[in-house]
This record gives sequence, C-alpha cells and structure tokens, in this order.
Amino acid sequence: MMGQLTRNEVFTLAVQKYSDAVYRAAMHNSRCAADAEDVVQDVYEKLLHYNGTFESEEHLKAWLLRVAINRCRDLTRAAHQKDTELDENLPAPDEFADGSVLDAVRALPENYRNAIYLHYYEGYTAAEIGRMLGAPSNTVLSWLRRARAQLHTMLKEEIEDEVV
Repeated sequence: MMGQLTRNEVFTLAVQKYSDAVYRAAMHNSRCAADAEDVVQDVYEKLLHYNGTFESEEHLKAWLLRVAINRCRDLTRAAHQKDTELDENLPAPDEFADGSVLDAVRALPENYRNAIYLHYYEGYTAAEIGRMLGAPSNTVLSWLRRARAQLHTMLKEEIEDEVV
C-alpha cells in the first residue's frame, strides 16, 4: 500500500497521522517546547528529502520517531559542545513539579527514558524498540526493568517526602 503512494501523499499521511507522536517523542527528549517544535520541523524536513520507501505505516511511524530521537540527541550534543549547562539526562526539578510520572520519566537516563516512552506511550515491543534504537531486545528489556525500578524508587521517595 505505501509503495503506491507519492512522496507528497506519504508526507501528508505522516503529518496528519503521526505529528502528535513525533511531538511527544521530541518533548520527551528536549529541554523545552521550543526545542521540541524545532525537532518536529527538522523531522518533517528530513522526510521531504528522504528518497527511501516505507513498507508500511508502522515503518513510517518508526522512522519518524527514530529521526526525532536522533535529532534530540544531536541537539543535546551541540549544547554540550557549546558548554551550555545541560545534563545528559533531561533537566528535571529536584522535586517533581506536580508529582507526575512524566516528570519522573523525564529524569531517567536517555536509554531508559526512550524505552519507557516507546513501550508505554507508543506501544512498541522490546524487539521493535531494539531495532529502532540499535540495541538487542534483551538489553531493551533490561532498560525497561531498571527504568521501572528507578521510577518506583523516585515516586516512592516523592510520596514519603510529601507525608513528612
């Protein structure tokens, strides 16, 4: 089906169907909304110039999310090279602003954060995440297990701090 679509039709489909997912992935991996918006624009600009084909809509979505995550990494590296104050992990407040799970997820190391996002928010399996991030599926399963443990600890401490 995807092979029969023109480049413009693929682009239109991508924008209409996956813009929200691309933006969420960018927000998950960016310092602020403005950076995430820039990443979304970069992703769709890259799609405009992409000469490959997509086997399915799922392949297109996975490609878009991978490009978004990689673009966020590029921005993080660029910020480091400019000696700006940017931690490897997204800056999260010492205390979670509203106690939300999302704030805790944003405080996780990059691999854990992306594994959690792709699995729980986008519904990918460990094998699919592994292909997207270039890691064996067992490694992804370890990231998910460790991320859940860290989230449990962080959220438990948050609740205990509120009680005291």
